[in-house]
Amino acid sequence: MTFLTIEHLEKSFGPTRVVKDFSLSVEKGEFVSFLGPSGCGKTTVLRMVAGFETPTSGTIRIDGKDVTHLRPNQRSIGMVFQAYALFPNLTVAENVAFGLKVKGVGGEERARRVQEMLQMIGLPDLGARYPFQLSGGQQQRVALARALAPRPQVLLLDEPLSALDAKIRVSLRAQIREIQRDLGITTIFVTHDQEEALSISDRVAVMYGGIAEQIGRPFEIYNRPATRFVAEFVGQLNRIEAAVLDPNAGRVRIGHQEVALSRPLPAGERVTLACRPEAVSLGAAPGRDLILPAEITEVDFLGAVIRVKAKAGLSTLSLDTFNRPDQPPPQPGDRVQVSLAPADLLVLEG
Repeated sequence: MTFLTIEHLEKSFGPTRVVKDFSLSVEKGEFVSFLGPSGCGKTTVLRMVAGFETPTSGTIRIDGKDVTHLRPNQRSIGMVFQAYALFPNLTVAENVAFGLKVKGVGGEERARRVQEMLQMIGLPDLGARYPFQLSGGQQQRVALARALAPRPQVLLLDEPLSALDAKIRVSLRAQIREIQRDLGITTIFVTHDQEEALSISDRVAVMYGGIAEQIGRPFEIYNRPATRFVAEFVGQLNRIEAAVLDPNAGRVRIGHQEVALSRPLPAGERVTLACRPEAVSLGAAPGRDLILPAEITEVDFLGAVIRVKAKAGLSTLSLDTFNRPDQPPPQPGDRVQVSLAPADLLVLEG
């Protein structure tokens, strides 16, 4: 059942349109991420849902109620900001209780709810501390508890992990997802980190230039990008130049080999194809009958995985191979073969 509905949302600042005809339906309890580079409009959409910005046009509905022109405190929204935004003069418990106090929740119930929230975020014994006595990860968990304490209908997260170091980010994003699932709260998460969006989202809206380039499940976004921007922005991408032999039949020549693709091609003498690093194998591999001679140009040892770059004709391909203690990795300058399946090749247009 659709719980949050955004229809034909637009926002202009003077003559500049920063959000253009953005529409999205979010199911109750769904976790949706807005993913895109800085300036793509993702935070502006979030701020319009929160009520901090007024749309130039379009509507926003929560549980069937039109909230487009309501103030933030009339929307039953919980918001977590990038910069924590905790009150420095209040203790952890007082910060968590702030929204409950504003809503008029009684003292006994308020204390019970605060302790429940602190238990949920794993800080049950830190209620008497002040924000400056906490680590960055702990402060962000307190900010999350404060947003959830009043039991909002929708939780909005505006790049809440970007100020934290990598290890804490991974741990905290997993905790946020676990809490969100336990509470069943409808959530919008804004990030520019593709790994973050793909790992914790039910669906991802990839944004660029104020529009949603593609909205879909992480598997679809990664494996079936709808536009060139999505293909290039999400994950690593290998580009392969090919000569077009028959655009209607999808026949191309890569190196000295003719290849039949699964779709017609745009008109032109050449086309840019693409594939993910995991679609490329070092040496021959079952089912990957497009085999290209190549030369190793770079080898990065990353522990369990060895990342290899190999030059095949005019294209440089990245691929990953597993570390095997009994087998030394390839070396720059080695002459090798790389293989891939034509079905894994995407056609980049635009």
